[in-house]
Amino acid sequence: MPGNKYNYNSTTGTTRLERLLRERELRKLNRSCQPNEEARDGNREGDFVENDPCVIEGDNGSSNEEEVLEGVAVAKELGDGCERQDRRPSKQRLLVVANRLPVSAVRKGEDSWQLEMSVGGLVTALLGVKEFEARWIGWAGVNVPDEIGQRALTKALAEKRCIPVFLDEEIVHQYYNGYCNNMLWPLFHYLGLPQEDRLATTRSFQSQFDAYKKANQMFADVVNEHYEEGDVVWCHDYHLMFLPKCLKEYNSKMKVGWFLHTPFPSSEIHRQLPSRSELLRSVLAADLVGFHTYDYARHFVSACTRILGLEGTPEGVEDQGKLTRVAAFPIGIDSDRFIRALELPQVQEHMKELKGRFDGRKVMLGVDRLDMIKGIPQKLLAFEKFLEENPTWRDKVVLLQIAVPTRTDVPEYQKLTSQVHEIVGRINGRFGTLTAVPIHHLDRSLDFHALCALYAVTDVALVTSLRDGMNLVSYEFVACQALKKGVLILSEFAGAAQSLGAGAILVNPWNVTEVASSIGYALNMPAEEREKRHWHNFMHVTTHTSQEWAETFVSELNDTIVEAQLRTKQVPPLLQVKVAINRYMQTNNRLLILGFNATLTEPVDTLGRRGDQIKEMELKLHPDLKKPLKKLCDDPKTTVVVLSGSDRNILDDNFGEFNIWLAAENGMFLRFTKGEWMTTMPENLNMDWVDSVKHVFEYFTERTPRSHFELRETSLVWNYKYADVEFGRLQARDILQHLWTGPISNASLDVVQGGRSVEVRAVGVTKGAAIDRILGEIVHYKGMKAPIDYVLSIGHFLGKDEDVYTFFEPELPSEPAMAARTRVVDPIKTTALKLPASKIGSKAFRGKSQRPLSTLEKRKINHCNGSGWQCTTHDRMSLQEGSSVLDLNGDNYFSCAVGRKRSKARYLLGSSDDVVTLLKELAEFSSSS
Repeated sequence: MPGNKYNYNSTTGTTRLERLLRERELRKLNRSCQPNEEARDGNREGDFVENDPCVIEGDNGSSNEEEVLEGVAVAKELGDGCERQDRRPSKQRLLVVANRLPVSAVRKGEDSWQLEMSVGGLVTALLGVKEFEARWIGWAGVNVPDEIGQRALTKALAEKRCIPVFLDEEIVHQYYNGYCNNMLWPLFHYLGLPQEDRLATTRSFQSQFDAYKKANQMFADVVNEHYEEGDVVWCHDYHLMFLPKCLKEYNSKMKVGWFLHTPFPSSEIHRQLPSRSELLRSVLAADLVGFHTYDYARHFVSACTRILGLEGTPEGVEDQGKLTRVAAFPIGIDSDRFIRALELPQVQEHMKELKGRFDGRKVMLGVDRLDMIKGIPQKLLAFEKFLEENPTWRDKVVLLQIAVPTRTDVPEYQKLTSQVHEIVGRINGRFGTLTAVPIHHLDRSLDFHALCALYAVTDVALVTSLRDGMNLVSYEFVACQALKKGVLILSEFAGAAQSLGAGAILVNPWNVTEVASSIGYALNMPAEEREKRHWHNFMHVTTHTSQEWAETFVSELNDTIVEAQLRTKQVPPLLQVKVAINRYMQTNNRLLILGFNATLTEPVDTLGRRGDQIKEMELKLHPDLKKPLKKLCDDPKTTVVVLSGSDRNILDDNFGEFNIWLAAENGMFLRFTKGEWMTTMPENLNMDWVDSVKHVFEYFTERTPRSHFELRETSLVWNYKYADVEFGRLQARDILQHLWTGPISNASLDVVQGGRSVEVRAVGVTKGAAIDRILGEIVHYKGMKAPIDYVLSIGHFLGKDEDVYTFFEPELPSEPAMAARTRVVDPIKTTALKLPASKIGSKAFRGKSQRPLSTLEKRKINHCNGSGWQCTTHDRMSLQEGSSVLDLNGDNYFSCAVGRKRSKARYLLGSSDDVVTLLKELAEFSSSS
C-alpha cells in the first residue's frame, strides 16, 4: 500500500550531538596526520593564492566540506585512525560563492591578464583552511565584454582555482552599486533606506531588485555548470541572498549553506525593505544559514516569524515541516600565520623601527576602513576628550589611525573623509608640539609585515565600530600580542564583542565620555590584569580559528543534510493524482471526506503582511470549486462529506446549494442539505464549563490586540494568528496555565493547541471519532446497500483531528493499532483493506435495526407522537447488509494532508489550489444523477 506510514524511528541510532562530537574528534585526528602528509606532498592542494594579502579589515570568512557522516560511519573512521600510508585522505569538494573573487584582475593585453591578491576577512579566513578541495566562484571586478578576454581570464583564474562570473556594467551598476550597497548594506547596518534625493541618481528600486535577481541567477548558472554530485555550495553575504533559491530550483538535493558577514537587523528594521519577504524565503531555501553572533541569528528567525508568519524553533525556521537550520558561527583568523610572522626578519626590523620612533610614548592603534560604520570620528573625539581631561598624558601617548579609503566616488564617503581630516587637524593643532603630534593618520593600507609589526608594538587597540558584523582587526591584534599583552578597547556593537568580551574593555562608541575614560583605564592598567585579559582573548583567538570556523560550518551543514534525510522519511509523499483518479473511475460507491478551512476555501493574498484578517475570518468556498463540487455531489455513486470545525451557519452559507453532507463543529452536528441539522452529541455531554472558559478567552482577547475567540456550541477557540507572534505565544502560555489550574482543572476536557490557536472541547470530540457516527447517519439516510469501495479524505486538520486519516487504516488483531499503522509497506504491491471486526461492529457499520437514534431524532419522534403527526420511517437493513457497507481495497484509500509536511495522512497536497485541481479532474469522470 503506498503512502505515509509515519515511522519515526531513527535508522542511524545516534543523536545529532553525538554525530557532531564524533566528527569533531575525527577532524582533530585528521589534523594530527597532516604534518606527515604535507612533508610527503610538498605543496598543499587547495591554496587559492600564493602571496600574503594586505590584511586590513575582516567581516567575511570561508568554508570547507566533508562527506555526510552518519553515526556508524563516523565511529568506524575514528576506529581506523589516520589514513593508510599509501592513501591520502579524500577531500570533499567545496564551492565557495562570493560576490568577489580573492584576486583582482588587471588586463595587460587582448588575451593576457595580471592577477593580484585581494584583501578582506573572507580571503584572510580562507588562507588558513586547507582541508578541502575548494573552488571559488565570483565576480573578477572587471567588465570583460569580449569572448577572447573572457576565455583568457578564465584560464588564468583556473590556476588559482577560481571561476569567474562575468557581469556587464549595467548589471554591476544596478545590482552591486544600486541594490547591494545602496539598499541592503545601509539597512543591515541600521542606517536606514536611502532618501528619494539619493535615489534620483539611480534607477527605481524595482529595476535594481530585478538586476539583483538577475545577477544572482547568473551566479547560479555558473555554479550549476561546475557542480558535481556531492559538492557543498557555500554562499556568502548579502550580495547573494537570492542564490540559495536559484540553486535549489536547479537541484533540490544540492547541499547549500548561506553565511552573512554583516549584522542582520531586527525585524522592525528589516521589514522596511520592500522585497523583505522574497529575500527571506530565498535564504530559507538553504539547508543551513549562518551568522557571526547569536543576536544576528535571533533577529533573522524573528524576521521570518513576524514577517512570513513561519514557526521559529530553537534549531531554526520551520515551514510546513521543512526546517532551515539557523546558527551562529563566529569567524576567526589564521592565528598561527600572525604568530609565525612575528619571527620574520622583516617584521622584526619594522618593530625595531617603530619602537625607536615612539620610544617613551604609549602607542594606541586604530585600523579601519574609512566607512561610516567604523566610528572613526567618534574614536577621534573620545581621544580628544581624553587629552583634554588628562594633560599629563599629552606627550606620552600617540594614536596611530590607519584608515583605508573605500567607495571614494560616493559623496557620503567623501564627506566622511573631509570630516575625519578636519578632526585630526584640529586635535593635532591643539595638542601637538614641534617635535610630536598626538595623532598619526594614514589614508592608505599597510602591507602584511608592517601591519603585524604595528600590532606587536601597540599598547592599546581602539575599535569603535558603530555597527560591525565581526571585526577581525581585534583578533589580529590579540594574535600579535604574546609579548606586549596590550589592552583591547572594543565597541559593544561589533560582533567580536560577544567573542572577546571577557578580556576586552567594552564601550559604547556613541558615549564619548565613556570611551575617554576607558582609554585612561587601559593606559594605567596593572600588568597582572593586562595579562589575565590577554590570556582570555588569546585562548579564544587561537582556538576559534578560521579553519575551525569553516570546518564547523560545513560539519553542521553535512549533519543538517543527515537530519533532513531522516525528516524526509517521516514526510508523506505527494499525492499521485492520476492514480487517485484511475481508482476513482474503477469504483462504484465512493466516499469523499473534505475539510473546509484551508482546504476548500479561497486563498488570501497577504502580500508579505501578517494576513488580511477580515477576509480570512470570513470563510468562503473557493470560487473555482462550485461547478466541480456540484457535479461530484450530484453523482449517485459519490457521497461527499464536508467535515469542519466551523459552526453550522458558516457551512450553511457556503454549501446550502449542494447535495452534500455537512458535519459542523468536528462532527457534533450533521445534516444533509435537504434535511435538518441533527446532533450526534451524547445526551450526557457536560457543557457546564463553557461560561468559565468563555470569561478567560474574553479577558485574553481584550489584552491581546488582533486576537479573537469563537464561541461554538460544543467548543471555544481563541485565535491569535494575526496578533504579534511572540506576544501571542506568551499569552497562549498564560491561557494554558490558567485553564489547567482553574476553570477546567476537574473537567473532562481536551485543550487543543493549533499553530496560532487554543481550543477547548469535550474529551473525545475529534473528527476521527465523529466519522463513526457520521457514517452511521449516512447509511441510515441513504439506505446504502452497495459497499463503499473508495475513500478520499482531504483536509488541513489539527494534529488532534488527524485521527480522521487513521480511521480507515488497517488494524490487525495480533498488533496494536498504531504499530500496525507504522509498518512500512511496499508501495508497488497492492493489498486488500478489509475493516476489522471491531470497526465493522461499530455504529457506522451496524445494521439500522441496531442503530441508536440521535438525540435530535428522539426529539423529533417525541414531537411527532405528541402532535399526532405521521412520521415516516426508513426501511431497515439487516446486520449482514450493514457489515458490508465498507469493502475497501487498500489501494482505494487516499488520505491527504493539505499544506502540511508532518502528518498522519498517507499523502500530501501543497495547497487549496491543488485540491481544486484534484476535484476538477475527479468531476470530469463523474456522472450526473
